[in-house]
Amino acid sequence: MNLHLKNGSLLLTEPEVETVKSDLFISGTEIAGIGKTPDNFTPDKVIDCTGKLVIPGLINCHTHACMSIFRNYADDLMFHDWLFNRIWPVEDKLLAEDAYWCNLLSFMEMIRSGTTSFMDMYMYMNECIQAVNDSGMRAVMTRGFLGQDAGDEGGQRRIAEFFEAREAAKGNDKITFRLGPHAVYTCGAGYLEHLIGIAKKEGLGFNVHVSESKKEVDDCIAEHGKTPVEYLRDLGLFDIPTVAAHCAWITDKDIEIFRDKNVSVATNPVSNMKLGNGFAPVSKLLKAGVNVCVGTVSAASNNRQNMFAELAVLSYIHKGVDIDAQSVSAKTALEMGTVNGAKALGLNAGAIVTGKKADLAIMDLRHPHLQPENNLAAGLIYSANGSEIETVIIDGEIVMENRRFMSIDEDRVYAEIRRIGDRLFT
Repeated sequence: MNLHLKNGSLLLTEPEVETVKSDLFISGTEIAGIGKTPDNFTPDKVIDCTGKLVIPGLINCHTHACMSIFRNYADDLMFHDWLFNRIWPVEDKLLAEDAYWCNLLSFMEMIRSGTTSFMDMYMYMNECIQAVNDSGMRAVMTRGFLGQDAGDEGGQRRIAEFFEAREAAKGNDKITFRLGPHAVYTCGAGYLEHLIGIAKKEGLGFNVHVSESKKEVDDCIAEHGKTPVEYLRDLGLFDIPTVAAHCAWITDKDIEIFRDKNVSVATNPVSNMKLGNGFAPVSKLLKAGVNVCVGTVSAASNNRQNMFAELAVLSYIHKGVDIDAQSVSAKTALEMGTVNGAKALGLNAGAIVTGKKADLAIMDLRHPHLQPENNLAAGLIYSANGSEIETVIIDGEIVMENRRFMSIDEDRVYAEIRRIGDRLFT
């Protein structure tokens, strides 16, 4: 499909963050032109963007989308109590068929608030893939791996499930895959080394939780004499392209390791603070040259899948902690939610540039909290909340128009979520 987005403003993130008034042209899955009509271009649909801003789709670099069913279920608890005593016991009652609807609920929230791509870590991959297909989202899929050594029966089963899902997803270019070892406290050294071997053989990257809590770091130092970052480096895991999530308890030496090994860090400020884990030293990471992106984690710990909310909190936190009003500026936050995320996940997206994937969101600027339009880039971080998103385009296809989903039965999803919740929580 050829789309012509006319009379709007565009948020550019490359080479600099700025807004310009210009038309945008989409041909097939890619951005075909900005300003000037491409040669031999005939639009199938024209979208009038008067009074609207076209932005690159936001990229959520760390989430557990299926956990939307646990929203507002286990709140005001410290991390290990939350995970081991509240979430994992009820998670054991979750059925594979539930996962489809739970994922769709998260995808609805993401799309409604301008997120077009995400990286997931969970189980029930086939059901998640089906939900991705039906929603139109772009996804990087990782199966959460737990195991102690190469021969671990459960660990091998999880690996087999991963490859079965990857095979089943063939034909959908919007889905790519990474390996997802959960953490150093759920994966033994032998199992991690086994996964490293698979990654090298198959050309796969890693998505892993790292130094999320102080207890994780203290336990790793007690057992191995080194931090989780040093431990994973010494095993060779960071020789593989890696996105390290959380990183709330990292040292200056850890930061040097990330820089030297080209590890991308997915910071998750809302989830980390809510679970009493603090947050990543983003300013130090950025100054060191580490690629920092952003993720919401799950609705079980956030309790939203809204990247606008995440980016606002991210910017505010570090200004306060660093006692520096220029720390993590609106421009920097926008880059972290778009171009940095695309770099971390290896996506040809995250920017309004000719040749990039047409992953875009159109937001209505005619809201009191976005007026006057003094600095739209700043307004996206400090004023917007995601409810202004009107239309979303992913891979050149309209997946939401005028806030109506094109391929998701919204009422059916809510009904199924109520049914699943009645079974899990009563």
